[in-house]
Amino acid sequence: MVQEFLTAIVAVVCVGVLYVLAAARVVRQYERGVVFRLGRLAGEPRGPGFTMIVPFVDRLHKVNLQIVTLPVPAQEGITRDNVTVRVDAVVYFKVVDAANAVVRVEDYRFAVSQMAQTSLRSIIGKSDLDDLLSDREKLNQGLELMIDSPAVGWGVQIDRVEIKDVSLPDTMKRSMARQAEADRERRARIINADAELQASKVLADAARQMSETPAALQLRLLQTMVAVAAEKNSTLVLPFPVELLRFLEKAQERPEHAQDHLERPDHLEHPERPEPVERPERPEHVEPVEPVEHLKHPVER
Repeated sequence: MVQEFLTAIVAVVCVGVLYVLAAARVVRQYERGVVFRLGRLAGEPRGPGFTMIVPFVDRLHKVNLQIVTLPVPAQEGITRDNVTVRVDAVVYFKVVDAANAVVRVEDYRFAVSQMAQTSLRSIIGKSDLDDLLSDREKLNQGLELMIDSPAVGWGVQIDRVEIKDVSLPDTMKRSMARQAEADRERRARIINADAELQASKVLADAARQMSETPAALQLRLLQTMVAVAAEKNSTLVLPFPVELLRFLEKAQERPEHAQDHLERPDHLEHPERPEPVERPERPEHVEPVEPVEHLKHPVER
């Protein structure tokens, strides 16, 4: 009798151990357990830690609540200004309602991926090329709203959407490079012209200052000579003031005029003009002379 009682106790313990092993589940900290009892949702999702279910009756689905990084494949589209581009992006999302993520959508990862691709193509068609290249923050916000609207019902929250890269055709890259080069050249010319204008104003002030003190021009000339000679050149070009040449020319012309005035006689200073010679008048009408008769016909031989 005692032996039969001990055998029954051992059998009950073994069944209990087997039941516990079959019913025991462990949910991690970053997971939630959704229990289905005979196909129906049973209560709230189970929290992290040790939990029990009814074997062969309940089924436990673990849902990860960590932020998922989902790369969006590159999508090719035409912008609003008729430029063909390829744009790829990345979506960061997480599950906030484990029950809806399991019940309302078959595969929430695949659903979010397809919604992201569709929204990305829509954003490409609504935007200009300049917006895709320079105003990405605004496009990221619009893309996030487009994906987050249907994802709320799936128990998924879109944390962030980023456009990674925008690929342009080679012809468009060359055109943009030429445009940037022309713009930089225009700015360089404007800066150079502004510098010339400022330099001309300063030089004009310096010229006015030097005109008041002519010795300053000579000092400046000597400074230029010292700067050129410091480079050890074999040839030295020395500028000569034009005013000094003009002064020498005038000084040379004055003695010549005075000497000519002294050597020239009085009768050559004012020579008398000769009287004009009267030419015979030409007759108004001259009668033609008749040809000689023996010259009218040739001589017969």
